[in-house]
Amino acid sequence: MPHTTRSPTAPRNRVNTALLHTWSKPLAFVLGLLPLTWLVLAAATNQLGANPAEALVQQTGLWTLRLLCLALAITPLRQLSGQAAWARYRRMVGLYVFAYASLHLLAYAWLDMGLDTTDMAADLAKRPFILVGFVAWLALLAMASTSFQAAVRWLGGKRWQALHRVVYAVALLAVLHFFWKRASKSNFADVAVYASVLGLLLAWRLQRWLTNRAHHPA
Repeated sequence: MPHTTRSPTAPRNRVNTALLHTWSKPLAFVLGLLPLTWLVLAAATNQLGANPAEALVQQTGLWTLRLLCLALAITPLRQLSGQAAWARYRRMVGLYVFAYASLHLLAYAWLDMGLDTTDMAADLAKRPFILVGFVAWLALLAMASTSFQAAVRWLGGKRWQALHRVVYAVALLAVLHFFWKRASKSNFADVAVYASVLGLLLAWRLQRWLTNRAHHPA
């Protein structure tokens, strides 16, 4: 039998084809809804434990962090794999980060504070981790509001890029928010996991920036 050599680029081409498939983005959209669907079903069937309100606040916050890690991983994944098709999912994942962060804020404001703006204002002043989380949400709001092509044309490419680099600050604020939240219970195990993942992703970005600066000095 003739020996056939398998091209080393074949798996890469298959991944790229899958990423560009007509149904790939609708599938990614559905996958992004699965955590929310599970939370709604769990709440409706009393499967969120003794304190459902706390569970909803906690789970929406954790999914915000997970999706933030994924959003920051897309560019490294695209550059390291050489598959530009990963970039087409960046905006969708970013909008899901904002959506879950908004659900996290809503769960806190509604289930914890009863939508009482006076109590919420007092909580912002009293508990720094609430203030940090709210600032992070405002930054996500600014990015989500300008995530469309019309905003790029309106702001101009350089200003748009500068605004969306705020995502790095959001990552730091999110970890700080999570750390302060867990400090009251001295439970830092999962904080360390997310901090490590986000730290590695930010370190990779910094290394790329320093390399580009060295090769293209101003």
